[in-house]
Amino acid sequence: MKQREEPAGLILLIEDNRGIAEMVGEYLERRGYGIDYATDGLTGLRLATNNSYDVIVLDLMLPGMDGIDLCRRLRNEAKKSTPVLMLTARDTLDDKLVGLDAGADDYLVKPFEIRELEARVRALIRRDRRLVSAEVLKVADLVLDTATLRLTRGGHELVVSPIGIKLLTILMRESPRVVSRRDIEREIWGDTLPDSDTLRSHLYNLRKIIDKPFQQQLLHTIHSAGYRLADLDAELAASSQAN
Repeated sequence: MKQREEPAGLILLIEDNRGIAEMVGEYLERRGYGIDYATDGLTGLRLATNNSYDVIVLDLMLPGMDGIDLCRRLRNEAKKSTPVLMLTARDTLDDKLVGLDAGADDYLVKPFEIRELEARVRALIRRDRRLVSAEVLKVADLVLDTATLRLTRGGHELVVSPIGIKLLTILMRESPRVVSRRDIEREIWGDTLPDSDTLRSHLYNLRKIIDKPFQQQLLHTIHSAGYRLADLDAELAASSQAN
């Protein structure tokens, strides 16, 4: 007897527009994905909290609770790190920043091509399933445990999105080396690259969490080269001792 194949991924689709939900659900099911479905924010939050999904496809405008509040509660209260692809009719940078700041990993502006949605879902699943060796990374007083995904600075626990954790893992492992924008994007999204605002938006939100509340800045933009995470005070002290 032929063994039943595992689904390509289990997706939670939270969308109140029946036409869009049926189009997305039927297409992804034909492509081998398993689909759970919610038509309002409260039901969606309950499903997302109580079950394990590979990706949550989340509409911004929902009855009961909008996508921003749902995503924020999923990250901050439920402590769930499930990748979130947010669907929105709003395409300004400020609107995208709000979604990413709430904990979304990627966004897709309506109307969208269904093949692009699947490509972004696939990229989020690949990124989330990628195995990383368990290690504790440390730059100055910023500490990331890659096994538990616990992030602290100066002993204070910090909450960042799954993409933020991946960004920090890349930059902390390479610290103090500069990592190019292209290398970061390829590492996180593979061949399905986001638009030009996405990485910048994630880095902006990351700075607000790991740098803004603290006296010393660790995340630095190197013009025309990329980004690096570095303890400049320690570098200056080491340079002074060498001289």
